[in-house]
Amino acid sequence: MKEKEFLEMLRTHRGILVKVCTMYCTDAESRRDLYQEIVLQLWKAASKFRAESKVSTWIYQIAVNTAITDFRRNRQKAPLTSWAEELNNLPDDETNREQPLTEWLQKAISTLSDTEKALLMLYFDNKTSEEIVEILGISPVNVRVKMHRIQEKLRKLKPTAPWK
Repeated sequence: MKEKEFLEMLRTHRGILVKVCTMYCTDAESRRDLYQEIVLQLWKAASKFRAESKVSTWIYQIAVNTAITDFRRNRQKAPLTSWAEELNNLPDDETNREQPLTEWLQKAISTLSDTEKALLMLYFDNKTSEEIVEILGISPVNVRVKMHRIQEKLRKLKPTAPWK
């Protein structure tokens, strides 16, 4: 793949990279660092892309694997706080009802495993089961089981909603 083709591919599929970075990073600086790392890994792997799958599927595979590796490497650096503790500190402001819901969802998603985050992101991106299987390299049965477990986890985490 030539540099011009690579840059065009990045422009076309930038949304995938942004989604992955947002799913795995909480601050803007970390998202930028991860974005750069994903682009580097894509560039390194570009010569091996054989077009046996869609470009978007290949990008997801590289991006998710890079994010998981980066997340595991950096997890030890940041102290973890309980999302429930932080939820209790959210403002109960009638004028800003959606912010607590968004913050709760981000905190709830942060409690998921690396694979569960990737699976949820792909699900929200309307990927088919076949595409999810190909991207994550897990069986169709495993996809269904993990989705069920994610639903159960999020259901159990649901607090009394301050945004109602």
